[in-house]
Amino acid sequence: MRALQIAVVAVLLLVAPVAGVTAPGAAPQPADPVPSADSAVAVDSASPADSPLSADIASSADSPAVDPLSLTEPVSTATPAPGAPGQTTTQIDAANLTLRTLSTPIGAETRVSTYRRGPDIGSALGFATADADAAFKTAAVVDRIERAAPGVERQQQILAEINRVERAEVALSSRQTNAFSAHASGEITDRELVDELVRVAATAREYDDRLDEIDALAESTDGFSSPGRLDELQVALQVYEGPVRDQALVTARGQSAANNVHVESTSEAVVLATVVDGQYVREVFRTDRWDRGGGDISNDAAIEVTKASYPETAALREPDAFGAGAVQRITIPHELGTLRTFVSGGTEQVFVEHQRIDLAAFPDSEPVTATGDGFNVTVERTYPGGPVTVTVRSEETGEPLSNVTVTKSVGGGDSRAIGATDENGVVRTLSPADTYRITVVDEPRVLVLDGIEPLTTPRPVEDV
Repeated sequence: MRALQIAVVAVLLLVAPVAGVTAPGAAPQPADPVPSADSAVAVDSASPADSPLSADIASSADSPAVDPLSLTEPVSTATPAPGAPGQTTTQIDAANLTLRTLSTPIGAETRVSTYRRGPDIGSALGFATADADAAFKTAAVVDRIERAAPGVERQQQILAEINRVERAEVALSSRQTNAFSAHASGEITDRELVDELVRVAATAREYDDRLDEIDALAESTDGFSSPGRLDELQVALQVYEGPVRDQALVTARGQSAANNVHVESTSEAVVLATVVDGQYVREVFRTDRWDRGGGDISNDAAIEVTKASYPETAALREPDAFGAGAVQRITIPHELGTLRTFVSGGTEQVFVEHQRIDLAAFPDSEPVTATGDGFNVTVERTYPGGPVTVTVRSEETGEPLSNVTVTKSVGGGDSRAIGATDENGVVRTLSPADTYRITVVDEPRVLVLDGIEPLTTPRPVEDV
């Protein structure tokens, strides 16, 4: 009975922030005037916290655990001392810079869409309940090992629990792949897919934490030490986490304002992207590039794979490696953000990519401009799922115009509100995969930029 009471308290504590979306005494926020996938993108949200992508910057002794609420702290641009991990290797030439990114396999049948994600008490409650249940299971595992007789019995318990997590990781991989396929075939919605990926990430994180506990117990057991496969398993579990999943979690809990999420899926891949707190955030998972039965790959070999795949990014900073066995995690913190890759032994390819790129310096865009009816408008077009910045200025003075409505129409469809320009005359959205139209409206003035084509995705060198 006591365990049930504790579970209820844990769930309530985890869900409580949903009720705090509006501060006490604050006026309720009005609903979007035009319900759409792109409405109100003008305000990027979420309070900054330590980024899981910058976990390698602080210490070379990297902990496998990642705080699920670590979201949006911009990476420091200070140049470290010579020879330090992350040392700058060249100056940025913005005119010739590109930050390559994985996408879905070329030629694969791909489902592409964008949806609006906001606070969701149903999803938040489900996440909290699952978290509490997983934490209790880990506590039970620790208790079972601690109660075992010292010596052989305790060692057997430790090995048995590692085996259970290994089997659970295999099931987790199948579960995630099934979600990819279900979304690609239209069986589940964007929201259902992202919720499932959040649950997968949370489960993987709990198994990772459980292995930390098991590792500590193994080290404290006389005549026994943790087997090497424990470290390999922890790195393999980290591939299921991601910065967009983290953001989706805090948004559902009401700890961040609503935002748009770009979703691409095939039976073997998923791309998620969003804009958060002045950064473009993207994660990609490609199962076709992961050889689960592949051989080991060294730190140095994985670094070389990442350098060859992302030469421009690797030229900005020296990569940092952390991994064991058949999966290596490579991180490149640079002046414009962070790149993290997971490299597979066997294929010797990047199969997971996480990126954070500062919007103010996003390099992979090309402007389209138009002038008329008092407006001077620039649309920084980019690749599908990339951040599109619309800037509206006065045709006469060149000064930015605030509170001007901007809409977007994709493929000849109905116009949907993106939002209103801010004090800098800026509003942002995510690029569709099809031709689109941007309309700037300040009654009775109207300016239309039609036939805007997205750019080609700048893929890693070998992914062509």
